[in-house]
Amino acid sequence: MTPPDPREQTIALLYQALEPPVIDGARKEAKPGGYSDSGADIGVALLAAGCTLATPVADPDPTRVFDWVWPDTEQGIAAALEAGATLLWANTVVFEGHPIEAASRKAWIVGPDPQAMQEIDDKAATNARLLAAGLPVARSWLIDGDGDIDAQLAPFAAKVPIVVKPLRGRGSQGVGVARTREQLFEQVRDLAESRRFGAAIMLEQFLPGQEITITVMPAACRDGATTPFALPPVRRFDQIGDVASYNGDVPVSRNSAAMTPGQCADPAIVAVVAACEQAAALLEIRSPMRIDCRADGEGTYFLFDVNAKPNLTGSGRPGREDEDSLSTIAAAAIGWSYPDFLVATARGAWTNRNLSA
Repeated sequence: MTPPDPREQTIALLYQALEPPVIDGARKEAKPGGYSDSGADIGVALLAAGCTLATPVADPDPTRVFDWVWPDTEQGIAAALEAGATLLWANTVVFEGHPIEAASRKAWIVGPDPQAMQEIDDKAATNARLLAAGLPVARSWLIDGDGDIDAQLAPFAAKVPIVVKPLRGRGSQGVGVARTREQLFEQVRDLAESRRFGAAIMLEQFLPGQEITITVMPAACRDGATTPFALPPVRRFDQIGDVASYNGDVPVSRNSAAMTPGQCADPAIVAVVAACEQAAALLEIRSPMRIDCRADGEGTYFLFDVNAKPNLTGSGRPGREDEDSLSTIAAAAIGWSYPDFLVATARGAWTNRNLSA
């Protein structure tokens, strides 16, 4: 089915009003503001690109984020459709049973498929799936925070340094590198006892080399593309304890930069970019996906975190000059402005509507 021209649609932007459910003991924490900030960024940029929006108020103010976005609840989506929306931009975390599933039978959708995103958000299962396909993926192991933690961690005491992270985390929240046996036990116990991210905890192979992030776009986002394609990798630096700062604390524009054409020609980079494109094809992405990668001591890169809902903030609104995201930094490296990137993203819209009826 051919996606629509975004400029011929009326677009409504959704923000996260629904709390993500606990799934198999793991919890993905809701973002404060529910991505309403990036929703407003997207709205202002789409207007600049000549798109038509359905907004909760007639004359939205660029400084008031909730003038631009609708809640991702059943009622909020119904109100957006009633306001004339023909395309819903799901700038939110979706999951199996999310109201966007029903809405996809009435409108075009920009964003990941709910069931696919729920599966991808299980970091251990996604890593195992990609590893089984022969892709270079960091090794990982699951820890049950409700079980005997000491017994489960005993085999890993000699594997430090090792990464400790929530199974369904958001960004770098809850992520740490344990460099001693004592730190390993302490970090895992702290995550388990806090219950902030549920009981499911993941241990991951520590990779000491350069960290990069790669945004992969669906084929529908570019004329002539038949498979997902990657934007230039973005290099991460100024990490704290070998963990990238959460973008809510430090804007990524201050600790990230797109790699130059010369850097992108490095065989190790060429190989990992190809691996990310293969991963996106395997996962049948419907919207931009961000994959974090890191090199081992020999310079070989491994995929370690797949993000089906990357942050899409961008400069353009008053006071947002420093709010470009990793994906928009990558887009700028191929000459796409923020509005260009968003229009390309919207070209990947999908629907479960029967258009032949």
